[in-house]
Amino acid sequence: MIEEQVDTKTRLLDAAEKLFGQNGFDATSLRDITTGAQVNLAAVNYHFQSKESLIDAVIERRMEPVNQKRIQMLDAAGPSPTVEQIIEAFLAPILDQEIWQAGPLIGRVFSNPDQFLERFFKKRLAAVAQRFRDAIAQALPGLPSEEILWRLHFMAGSMSHVLVFSQVLPAMTGGLCNPQDRSALMTRLVTFLGAAFRSPAPRLEKN
Repeated sequence: MIEEQVDTKTRLLDAAEKLFGQNGFDATSLRDITTGAQVNLAAVNYHFQSKESLIDAVIERRMEPVNQKRIQMLDAAGPSPTVEQIIEAFLAPILDQEIWQAGPLIGRVFSNPDQFLERFFKKRLAAVAQRFRDAIAQALPGLPSEEILWRLHFMAGSMSHVLVFSQVLPAMTGGLCNPQDRSALMTRLVTFLGAAFRSPAPRLEKN
């Protein structure tokens, strides 16, 4: 009985993850999910109680291991990590094979401001983001706090863009950009973002 329950719960999570990634959270109904999982509606109520709880469970299943790995990599880089080590610690867990397959879902979370703020940032990323903010401040002591925050935001945007467009980038670029080569993708991202973080703060006109 326990094995059957676990299997049903996993099928619901897998079906919900796929459909949320394809269609978005609002456009995916519980009936869509139960049809995809080949279970009845009562199974959702039994395991998750509501669609909102199911969404949270789907996100947590993928993102909690990512955040744990991020902190592990940041700690492993030592007390004075380089900018490139910090960037890699933030991005590499997202490019893990299992997480990469969930790219459309993660892209949906990052591209939906309301979902991102309430379901992801406040619950699962705020403390992690602070660790990376502090690490960048230590690595680049001359960079103003405001610029650090903007550049962390731009880094997250680059990551979400690649995730959202990973399936169509080869067609968009005539095959020149293949995100499936994740080692090369990581090298490019770290090189690009490392240069961006190290660039001088812009001179802004005061209004």
